[in-house]
Order: sequence, then structure tokens, then C-alpha cells
Amino acid sequence: MAYHHGDLAAALLAAGLELTRSGGPDALTIREVTRRVGVTPNAAYRHFPDRKALLDAVSSAIQADMAARMATDRVPAGPRESLRAVGLGYIAFALAEPGWFAVAFFGAGDTSPAAIADSPAYLALAETLDMMVHIGDLAPSAREAATWSCWSTVHGFAELALRGPLRHVGGAKVWQFAEQAVDTVIAGLPAPGVTEATVTSGTTA
Repeated sequence: MAYHHGDLAAALLAAGLELTRSGGPDALTIREVTRRVGVTPNAAYRHFPDRKALLDAVSSAIQADMAARMATDRVPAGPRESLRAVGLGYIAFALAEPGWFAVAFFGAGDTSPAAIADSPAYLALAETLDMMVHIGDLAPSAREAATWSCWSTVHGFAELALRGPLRHVGGAKVWQFAEQAVDTVIAGLPAPGVTEATVTSGTTA
């Protein structure tokens, strides 16, 4: 991937995406990225002051690609069907791109809520839950908790499938389990009429 002229920042980003796709966040170094592009490390620092800045840019590009793939699986349907597509799309991306998935949200080391507030994948989840509240399919008091219950379900499942005991299970069986996990968490989202105390305790009337 020798660099001759043009947009050096884009070339560095492309090299970073190539490295992390196969090796995850640990594979990304300024030295290796610049070696692949064919420039000196000093040239890279004009665009990315340090490794974290480059990793942040790579993470943003991965999240955009992830959201685009998730969108292709979403069809006009009710919010719960859309939420199911978002969740399964998240898991599908993780299984197809384990290196990128390891970078997408926390590869740069920032685990604060603000770090994911503008993530396209996170926004797909948030917008779907907001629509459920708007049409009366989700209790407003449960909106915040629904974000974390849905996200932890799909993210945790993906981690178990990639690095836990589910990695030893066949692909078709893993996908069956993924569908069951997503369907279960969606079925548990409370509709209006469920009291605040009930939502907090996790029980249903």
C-alpha cells in the first residue's frame, strides 16, 4: 500500500482499518501503519498526533460501517421488529468482523457514556427505543434501563460467541441462540402501565 500522493490521512486510516480487521486494536501502531503506507512516522503525526487519535478515527469508521450493515437488515416494520433487526445486526457484525468489533466501541479505552453518544450503532438502538415510547409500546420510565438491557444482551452474547464458550458451538446453533436471546430481552421490555417499582424490581404484573 505504498503512498504516492493525495490524501495521506485517508491512506493512514485505510491502513489502520486493514490492520485492525485482522488483528484487533493491539495490531494498530503508528510505526506499522506508516510502514504500510510508505511514509515516516513523523508524516503521520501531522494528521494523528498519537496512536489514540488514529485508533479513535478507525473506531469511528468501523462504527459507521457497522451501522450501515445493520441498516440493510432493517425493513419497514413495527418498532419491536426493528429493534430485533438492530440487535441481530449487531451480533451479525461481531461474528463477521471480530477484529473490528473489538475496536468499535472500547478499543480506544474510553468507556464513558459520552464516548458512545454519537455512535451510529448506538443511535440506531436509541432511536428505535424512542419510537417505542412515542407509540406507547414502551413505558417511559423503562426507557433508560431498556438501553442497557438491550445493549448488554447483544454485546455480551457477541463476546461469549467470539471469546467464550459459545465459540465452540456450531454457527447455525449460535445464531439460533442469538435469536432467542434478542427475542427474550425484547419480550421483557415493559409497556406503559407497568409501575416504576415493578420496572426497577424486574418483575411483571
